[in-house]
Amino acid sequence: MFKGHCFPKAIILQAVYFKLRFSLSYRDVEELMAIRGVKVDHVSIQQWVFKFTPLVEQPFNARKKHVGKRWRLDEAYIKVKGQWRYLYRAVDKNGDTVDFLLTKKRQRISAHKFLIKAIRNNEKPELINIDKSGSNYEAIKLLNRRTFSKIKIRQCKYLNNIIEQDHRKIKW
Repeated sequence: MFKGHCFPKAIILQAVYFKLRFSLSYRDVEELMAIRGVKVDHVSIQQWVFKFTPLVEQPFNARKKHVGKRWRLDEAYIKVKGQWRYLYRAVDKNGDTVDFLLTKKRQRISAHKFLIKAIRNNEKPELINIDKSGSNYEAIKLLNRRTFSKIKIRQCKYLNNIIEQDHRKIKW
């Protein structure tokens, strides 16, 4: 996989790690590598990140903490870089983060996309608790129909207090 590259595997993985771990720009990673005596262009680093991110993600996903079978799902309207976005989040019964997704619109398709991503990265839940959000309700029903699963839906806003309180940290 690393054959044909001008730099050794360790240098390539170090640059990819910097980009993924610290959310730096490619030019910042280029500067960090230069400080370490490696002269590499930011375009090369970008190509490495696109090519080798799956390789780096596999060990991280293997060490990821397993989440419970009962999720709390909610969305929040937050400002990111001056633009308003919807943050879909799910936590388990203990408050551990299951997954998140940032989207432009609040609609069933966005909620469905989030559910697919969360289930792909974790195990399928047996129950999802939501507030009175119609998009989340429809997304779960659609997922149940398409995958022939029986994820139960519970609509009780008080059980979502765990995730609602967590939104407070994000918004401020």
